[in-house]
Amino acid sequence: MFQLRIGQNIFQNPEDFFREIKVISDFEQTTISFCKAWLAGNETFGQQSSGSTGNPKTIKIHRDQMIASAKATGDYFKVDESIKLLCCLNPAYIAGKMMLVRAMVWNCEIDLVEPSADPLLEITEYNLPDFAAMVPLQIQTILGNPASLENLRKIKHIIIGGAPLSEKLKSRLVSDGIKAFQTYGMTETVSHIALARIESGNLVYQTLKNVEIGQDNRGALWVKSPMSGLEKIQTNDLVELKSDNSFCWLGRVDFVINSGGVKIHPELLETKAESTIACFFPNSAFFFFGLIDDNLGEKLALFIQTDENISERAELLQRELKLRLDRFEVPKEIHLIPKFEITSSGKLDRKKTISLL
Repeated sequence: MFQLRIGQNIFQNPEDFFREIKVISDFEQTTISFCKAWLAGNETFGQQSSGSTGNPKTIKIHRDQMIASAKATGDYFKVDESIKLLCCLNPAYIAGKMMLVRAMVWNCEIDLVEPSADPLLEITEYNLPDFAAMVPLQIQTILGNPASLENLRKIKHIIIGGAPLSEKLKSRLVSDGIKAFQTYGMTETVSHIALARIESGNLVYQTLKNVEIGQDNRGALWVKSPMSGLEKIQTNDLVELKSDNSFCWLGRVDFVINSGGVKIHPELLETKAESTIACFFPNSAFFFFGLIDDNLGEKLALFIQTDENISERAELLQRELKLRLDRFEVPKEIHLIPKFEITSSGKLDRKKTISLL
């Protein structure tokens, strides 16, 4: 039976969502408002998109799309009413909303905890979930806390989305024996339409039931599914199709760098260079980007977030990258920046960061 727990408050029947609760936070109010609308039978819900298919915009999502998404995920993991869920993502975004929808569609229990870097801090044996969705930052924090890590190991189904996993984080999950899946999806497809088991090597995404995929002339993925209202959704994500229902993600079309006729996928290069960069700038965020160049069209540049303006260390890094990367993968320039720009949904805004230089 559907049951939502927020601290000591339990919501089970529609009338429970109309009673007054003292000291309620914004994310709790968002949760209650959404559940009220869902249980009242609302057919459409407004949601801000993240920009996977173009500029961010507010779109209308139909109830049937959300139900289709929840059912497809339920089929994939073979869930039943006995499963317990944990919502530790902001319900203002589609990932958090879909955790609530899954609980209502699967007719099961769900605990809501405040979105934080370590949502498992207060989890006990009593409220240990079977299913949880998290972002890489939460996973990274949990892995550094022995008690939270022990709880993570006990969760049967873990899905991770919002941003690609770093190679370091992926390796840690594999070595610690954590069974988890990286998701692929967007607001327009109502959360994920494909899942990749996190293991050594390249991640291969398997689509959920009734999802069709293909590529346009750029090599970018398109998706058609009940989750997208059976509309063909064209993304800006470059992929390598492995079969009719599986693919590997290569990066964003709009981030591809054409340097002297050589196409460079920065997201793949970031994975390849991650361990080398970490030796010189540990715990620093970084990304590759193409800057306008008169001779090459675009030249490859590396941007590292650090408060230290140590040009000598950057020069040493560039020498090391020349030894470890292919000739066209070595950045022509390295820029040290105190702070990267972040989108409202917590993702790195590469273009805005570059524009502020």
